[in-house]
Amino acid sequence: MLASRVFSLVGKRAISTSICVRAHGHAGVVKAEDFSHPAYVDRRDVPLPEVAFVRDLSAQQKALKEKEKASWTALSVDEKVELYRIKFNETYAEMNKGTNEWKTVVGGALFFLGLTGLILIWQKHFMYGQIPHTFSDEWLSMQTKRMLDMRINPVEGISSQWDFEKNEWKK
Repeated sequence: MLASRVFSLVGKRAISTSICVRAHGHAGVVKAEDFSHPAYVDRRDVPLPEVAFVRDLSAQQKALKEKEKASWTALSVDEKVELYRIKFNETYAEMNKGTNEWKTVVGGALFFLGLTGLILIWQKHFMYGQIPHTFSDEWLSMQTKRMLDMRINPVEGISSQWDFEKNEWKK
């Protein structure tokens, strides 16, 4: 009985929080944005957004929109720019302007490469022991001599390259 009551409360809480998102610092609940309505976007591949950038026009902007309906030669350059800014947030030049984000990406990549290098140096210094004696030139020459004495792989291997009568490598 108690378990079913707890699960029903948890279920109701999960459903209510998934539908609405709590607002920061506000007492009420903010609804999620409805993406079925047209929205403004500044993108190079969408030159004419579905709606204007400024949706709620001030009195001055409304007067300018009425003046726009007349001849454009009567408008000043500042008024034309203001009309453009009502419709669009950024120009193509502003959209195409580069950002400095690449510096952050390169800096982060170099930081992690350096950290990885420090970890490898630490591992080599503290985790790995000395190089085994079997890697020394003396040991390798003794091993090769033993393989030749045992005549290992005489058809195509190391023994096929050794001249046993002259006791030297074939030329």
